[in-house]
Amino acid sequence: MKFEPGDVVVLRSGGQAMTVAAVGDDEVDCIWTSADGQFCQETIPGVALLSARSIAEKAFDSDDEEDAKGDDDAEEDEDDEDDDDSDQAARKRRSA
Repeated sequence: MKFEPGDVVVLRSGGQAMTVAAVGDDEVDCIWTSADGQFCQETIPGVALLSARSIAEKAFDSDDEEDAKGDDDAEEDEDDEDDDDSDQAARKRRSA
């Protein structure tokens, strides 16, 4: 994946977000602020990084898929309730 200065990246193994400061052939200069507020800079092999945007998009897409599944479940529940109401009405008619 190609990175550009200003991109937000994370290590493939996890960790906090870093900003791309410069890009070389196979290495990326990253900057970030540590938990104690120290400014940090490190050159990291590009293969060790993922775009934070791509991670967020995947998470958003999976949330959408879950929402869609949830909507389907809700529709099925409503259909089941309608069936129950019809069954009860039919039983009342038979018993009357």
